Amino acid sequence: MKTALALRHVASEDLGQLAPLLTRSGYQIRYFEVGVDAFVDISPLDADLVIVLGGPIAVYDTDAYPWLRAEIAWLRARMLEDLPTLGICLGAQLMAAALHARVYPGSCGKEIGWDSLQAGQHLDELPWLRPLVDPHTRVLHWHGDTFDLPQGARHLASSARYPNQAFAWGRHCLALQFHPEVDVRTVEQWLVGHAHEIAHTRNVSVARLRADAQQYGRHFESAAQRFWQGWLGSLDCSQRPARNAA
Repeated sequence: MKTALALRHVASEDLGQLAPLLTRSGYQIRYFEVGVDAFVDISPLDADLVIVLGGPIAVYDTDAYPWLRAEIAWLRARMLEDLPTLGICLGAQLMAAALHARVYPGSCGKEIGWDSLQAGQHLDELPWLRPLVDPHTRVLHWHGDTFDLPQGARHLASSARYPNQAFAWGRHCLALQFHPEVDVRTVEQWLVGHAHEIAHTRNVSVARLRADAQQYGRHFESAAQRFWQGWLGSLDCSQRPARNAA
């Protein structure tokens, strides 16, 4: 059985709608609880697929959360082997840092809410991402930090506020600043878990986030399902790269 290792930073940001798709695709899922489990106990090369999930901390908060250094080094070792790796929000920022790109607070403030994406220069190379990068699809954004595009990465998507919303690196590494994994049925948990942040962010409200989830959620989930199926299919069709000798 194929293995999928999910690096989870906070309980409420899990695999969401991706979990049952992974199971149906023949993956055995294991969660690695970042900050509790130790990176020295697992090899970055063993899992068939690694998904790095989101969280409310910053990549550069290494003094407060020193395990971030271990996580970035662990990801770098995996990405240098071009093994299938997906980063979502914080996960995308960690992947950028692993490739020595700068991660920093966004100058346009926090991007929280449902909005569309615009195509990047290399989107046509990954056609299965198009259902999400479409003017008729609103995806959930929830971040305050952004990152520079890593050297050698292929730019896939931007938003009206931030230019780097998605990039690909190598054949098997994909970083998404937005949240394609969210299950719209669980949005209320996000509203509870992020209540303090919502209350202290201008032009963001629980009522608006809830209403937009109801308005855009059904179309988003349909687009996300097409994306996930295409992405998982691309992993099945590609040959796992040979590892370099130690």
